[in-house]
Amino acid sequence: MRELAVVELKAFVPAKDFGLSKRFYTELGFTQRSEGGGVAYFACDHCAFLLQDYYVKEFAENCVMHLLVADVRAWHRHVCDGGLAERYGVQVTAVTEQPWGITEFVVIDPAGVCWHIGQNTPGFRRPGKAA
Repeated sequence: MRELAVVELKAFVPAKDFGLSKRFYTELGFTQRSEGGGVAYFACDHCAFLLQDYYVKEFAENCVMHLLVADVRAWHRHVCDGGLAERYGVQVTAVTEQPWGITEFVVIDPAGVCWHIGQNTPGFRRPGKAA
């Protein structure tokens, strides 16, 4: 149905300190493409989200994003070598292989939003799929 064509899907991500979060996401690897009315549009390649100058602790700490990348270890090195954890007081986990076929690490952003950054685990076969 051509009239129902989808252009893009973006989530609204809360920010406790809007300026700090904008700097964090820029250093994480996103580009801020626009801002207005308390909302900043961030993108990296074909993925995007809307950072909002809005914060409710319970919402932020239950907001989970998943970013699928080509090389999870390169992203992890970028975050760790770039000192984002120290500079922004964020949590970063080690890279782990999940049983559902994703190799990932987790970053908890300055507002408490949980980001799973991962890649499809090479060689993983989903149950029921032919080889």
